[in-house]
Amino acid sequence: MYDRVLIANRGEIAVRVARTCERLGIETVAVYSDADEGAPHTKVADEAYRIGPAPVVESYLDIPSILDVAEEADVQAIHPGYGLLSENAEFVDEVEQAGFDFVGPRPEVMTLMSDKSDARAFARDAGVPVVPGTDGPVEDIEAAIEFAEEVEYPVLVKAAAGGGGIGMRKATDEESLRKAYKACRRRGESAFGDSTVYMEKYIESPRHIEVQILADHHGSVLHIFERECSVQRRHQKVIEETPSPMMQQIGGLRNEMTDAAVALAEAANYSNAGTVEFVVDEEGNFYFIEMNTRLQVEHTVTEMITGLDIVEQQLRVAHGEPFDFRQEDIKMRGHSIQCRVYAENPQKRFMPAPGNIEGYEEPTGEGIRVDSGAEAGYEVTRYYDPLVAKVISHADHRPEAIDRMVDALENYTIEGLTTNIDMHLEVLASDAFQSGAVHTSWLEEQY
Repeated sequence: MYDRVLIANRGEIAVRVARTCERLGIETVAVYSDADEGAPHTKVADEAYRIGPAPVVESYLDIPSILDVAEEADVQAIHPGYGLLSENAEFVDEVEQAGFDFVGPRPEVMTLMSDKSDARAFARDAGVPVVPGTDGPVEDIEAAIEFAEEVEYPVLVKAAAGGGGIGMRKATDEESLRKAYKACRRRGESAFGDSTVYMEKYIESPRHIEVQILADHHGSVLHIFERECSVQRRHQKVIEETPSPMMQQIGGLRNEMTDAAVALAEAANYSNAGTVEFVVDEEGNFYFIEMNTRLQVEHTVTEMITGLDIVEQQLRVAHGEPFDFRQEDIKMRGHSIQCRVYAENPQKRFMPAPGNIEGYEEPTGEGIRVDSGAEAGYEVTRYYDPLVAKVISHADHRPEAIDRMVDALENYTIEGLTTNIDMHLEVLASDAFQSGAVHTSWLEEQY
């Protein structure tokens, strides 16, 4: 196994990766911007290096600065976490050219899956169901209107280079389509340097269900079951759980979806951890929407029900090791839920609410895990995503997992910030969530 690994990220995911490395006896090197000097993720690492000013383009997205640190710190591999450079094929190329291992998939697979239009076409060719959509980029607004009239409104306009719900707009008529088309092109250009958009038929009240994939360099492609991520705002997940309540309602759906995800990964010659994401309609028809070629924020719930450390498996795959387990060895045990705790105001369209944490105490108890990059005195700044922590519960059955989550959130102290904890408690107590009947638009309909 590696002796030293650089974690090219910040916040809770950098802390989480460092914990696995520590357990495996791997020294870790953290990087930080001026805004993150002294942040928790710099304290848990064995060494920490400044890489630039607060803005991400001058620090966490500065590839030369990160590689300079990797060379100076004499690491063997770089773990990108999620977000930031984690799905940047250029970064992977430069990491490998500099002589370091990248803890993630090959750059050519990233390139394939990073363009959502190309990924759709690839999935369709691999026999995986896809949402009816354009075969390639939508060149102008007239082509967009023509497609919308052909499949009938509502439709989704998506930035082709997007991901994580960024650069995605629903349109219900020509007027809203014109606005969505312009907005998605602008967002794609500003966030990804690519204004290309494509379109899909909008599936009414869909469920968002994804399949976790692990693949080594020795021909093994495994799935680690599914996660349901239907509680969302602005197309971004807020609560995730596994198993999906829908799997108990529709027999055979899990096998069909996991088989499709494995087939896609095999066709793409995928390696390391990844997630194949689907939308599912009320009848159980599922459609591929994208593949995330990285570790997911919600990987924690999968770890809780299987006992697998996905970050450990990422490191072992990158190091060239084959899996020491088979598909039939992976078992589901109980139910797990994750709530993302953000510094934001749900009553004001979920606007970020940065500020200083004046008092901080994490909940504890049986079946409770907290992944956090925060502490008392820590500042949630306007420069980065306002995620404070992830609270994860695990129990033998879903109702007990909900009860444990409620107890944990009620005993989570975060003073000095507006957070979405009260919203989480309302969602967990709602009839819709209790019965497992939420869909991707449900949360925003409530707020």
